[in-house]
Amino acid sequence: MNKPVLETLDLIKFYKSCNPSKTLIVGHPEDEKYYIDFASVRGSDIIRELERTITLLSGNQPTCQLFTGHIGCGKSTELFRLKDKLERQGYHVVYFESSEDLDMGDVDISDILLAIARQVSENMEQANIKLKPGYFQKLFTEISEVLQTPIQLSAEAEVSIGIAKITAKTKDSPKLRSQLRQYLEPRTSTILESINKELLGRANIELKRRGKQGLVVIVDNLDRVDNSPKSWGRTQPEYLFVDRGEQLKKLNCHVVYTIPLTLMFSNDYGRLSSRFGVKPKVLPMVPVQVRSKKPTMEPNDYEPGMSLLQQMVLARAFPEISSQERLELVSNLFDTPETLNRLCRISGGHMRRLLMLLYSCLQQEDPPFSRKCLENVIQEYRDDLIRAITFDEWELLFKVVQNQRVTGEEECQTLLRSMFVFEYRDRDGHWFGINPVLAETKKYANWINCNYNSEFRIQNSEEKNSD
Repeated sequence: MNKPVLETLDLIKFYKSCNPSKTLIVGHPEDEKYYIDFASVRGSDIIRELERTITLLSGNQPTCQLFTGHIGCGKSTELFRLKDKLERQGYHVVYFESSEDLDMGDVDISDILLAIARQVSENMEQANIKLKPGYFQKLFTEISEVLQTPIQLSAEAEVSIGIAKITAKTKDSPKLRSQLRQYLEPRTSTILESINKELLGRANIELKRRGKQGLVVIVDNLDRVDNSPKSWGRTQPEYLFVDRGEQLKKLNCHVVYTIPLTLMFSNDYGRLSSRFGVKPKVLPMVPVQVRSKKPTMEPNDYEPGMSLLQQMVLARAFPEISSQERLELVSNLFDTPETLNRLCRISGGHMRRLLMLLYSCLQQEDPPFSRKCLENVIQEYRDDLIRAITFDEWELLFKVVQNQRVTGEEECQTLLRSMFVFEYRDRDGHWFGINPVLAETKKYANWINCNYNSEFRIQNSEEKNSD
């Protein structure tokens, strides 16, 4: 007879582990135990594909890859998994969140290149690798003169310090930023050449001398670049990744960029893929339901996806024990197993939303969470989402539910970025389903009744008459 699992819930640790804003850093022992691998239900192991391109298919040549998905679907955690896998194979990986260096509402190609130069330079300094690129010392002097703003740098100042000071001077001043770009734009090719030769080239040589396989730079959060138009009409994502993609691709190391999901629905998607020579990798949601031929009010659970989401929740509370043992402790967290199922189902397989719902429950009461508490949290979430949907957007939403497809940038902007629909993948390819919380609204129920239940009644009547 198996002994019952005895595990005490540490409420403070559980509270911290459920923080929706915290990214799990795979490779760190403290975070590793909370990580659940969803590759088996997402349709493919995208991180393995990114890894193989760098380690097996590159032929020791620099590679450039693109990665995207819903904001909050777990991209950053998966990129940390990529970092960990590459480091275990001897690569030196520089990961950084571009949003810390850039103003996402106003980004230019020179901003991205300088951010990469700063992060790599700073990382090399921490590894005790002194690069001292001569061109940048001259560039900093000229920039100081152009901006008519003193930037105090010693002769021994590192590149990262110089770029950090320039960024600090211009980040909150559109006027200074505009002046800087006017100066840097005609020099972009020279800056790129200097980064490749004096910074990345030397870093690669020194890293390989130390026994490393090469340098990999992972630029996260570029998917958060605003979709706002530039003065000449092109949106920021199109300008950066399509019009200027050739320069982003030319860095002398392996690079992985996150890109806005809207580009997957752009008329320029073909040019984007051609420019980079690779197809962007899309991280879909964890499927919580099976694709159905017709929209319905009754969810048809996809058990493998639901099981892994249950483990994600339980691991936050009981990280030290096995997955099977955790299942025996559901009653420590929820009044019934169905309450846990309800939480996972209503999240739609969206990682951050699942944690946000769980976190909201924690703000209201201690575990075990009651069904009433969860329903209150879900109702608040539903009300917030409904408030944002216009009549035209409901019509667009119903069209997507009917076709299970999203087409064009407008639908992507309206439905995917607003999280009205989620993207999934199965054996038949990508498909789009309504956010489960919206599937419980009166508006959706009325639409189903008008468009599908009546059709079902007519079909039944015809079958009976034929009998």
